[in-house]
Amino acid sequence: MRGEADRAVAMEAETGALDEAAVHAVLARALLDGRIPAGTKLGEHFLAEIFGVSRERVRKVLHRLGHERLITVEKNRGAFAIAPDLEEARTVYEARRILEGGIVGHLATALDDAGEARLAAHIAAEEAAMAAGDRFTSIRLSAEFHTILADLTGNPLIRRQMQELVARTMMLVAFFEPDTSVACQCAEHRAVFRALGGRSRAQAVRAMTTHLSLVETRLRPRVCEAVPPPLDEVLRDALALWRTRNGPAARPDPARRPSGLAS
Repeated sequence: MRGEADRAVAMEAETGALDEAAVHAVLARALLDGRIPAGTKLGEHFLAEIFGVSRERVRKVLHRLGHERLITVEKNRGAFAIAPDLEEARTVYEARRILEGGIVGHLATALDDAGEARLAAHIAAEEAAMAAGDRFTSIRLSAEFHTILADLTGNPLIRRQMQELVARTMMLVAFFEPDTSVACQCAEHRAVFRALGGRSRAQAVRAMTTHLSLVETRLRPRVCEAVPPPLDEVLRDALALWRTRNGPAARPDPARRPSGLAS
């Protein structure tokens, strides 16, 4: 085992392999694009071959994805693509309306110029992702809008609670919200921002609770492909897209298909 790990580390050094952040980005995109069917096993050996990195590096990425609730990691069984529960949406969005109504109500009178500028820049980034048709980035930035609001309260307890609730809804949005709703999300975030800029507590609370309720009502089961593409094909496509957008910093690109689809 030790010899195998040493060889993998040597291979990474020689080839300029993907780092953990890049492997995470590729897997997260494939998951949030809904391209990996629920329940698919994400074997360490298989992923290590796809990305040309050590199993230890893959294991760290899988644990991070598990912490972010993008996958499930089961002791003695491995990692699996998560199966979002649409029935959970009502409970989670109710909790978010209660918490985030309080957050924006507080910020309506506490938001400073720096915080307002931070939100304005973030909404501009959301609109740019929408214009580019980048669903993955749009979902990520949409989630970040809410965690930024929590961060602006300066309260670490609120920040942790918000991160937990946002993590619970990211896969719900990825799987069940129509692609066409990206524009709605941006417009609704801008409405919250305008209310905060106007220092109107009532309008900010109303804009936020309306936004979260609309997101919840837009969640609908999707019609899935009868035969999803092989996992290695999905990941190679995601990896190629990542390289296109991030340059040639990460090499290797194994030409052969891994010997097994699970470990």
